[in-house]
Amino acid sequence: MAEKKHLKYKRHSGFTLIEVMLVVVILGVLATLVIPNMVGQDEQARKAAAASDIRAIATALGNYRLDNFSYPSTDQGLAALVEQPSGFPEAKNWRQKYLRKVPTDPWGNEYVYISPGADGDFDLISFGRDGKAGGEGNDADINFSEL
Repeated sequence: MAEKKHLKYKRHSGFTLIEVMLVVVILGVLATLVIPNMVGQDEQARKAAAASDIRAIATALGNYRLDNFSYPSTDQGLAALVEQPSGFPEAKNWRQKYLRKVPTDPWGNEYVYISPGADGDFDLISFGRDGKAGGEGNDADINFSEL
């Protein structure tokens, strides 16, 4: 009687070759459906992160302007959002850190800040993946005036 129970359990342990092959085929089908949709998404995510950073920096610049009645100069740069700048225009009412730190874009490059800008009070740009002005596709610039 004990031997019959042992054989019964032994028969049900493990997977058959057909079951293993079926799982491998299912995983292969899922991979062929999912992987092509995921390729290229990392660059889209970086572009979205850069656009989000640019909006946050622009908000901090707006708060700086409210306190000091002007945007920082190009020479003062985005560092004026982290520590009180010297030079002109004077930041008499600088009261806080407007940003904890000046971020870099998702590709590790500094954001470009120009004041006054060609497109308004200031230009705020990430040069994209290639780190150079201009470009197309993944190398395209991300400009605050275009968001």
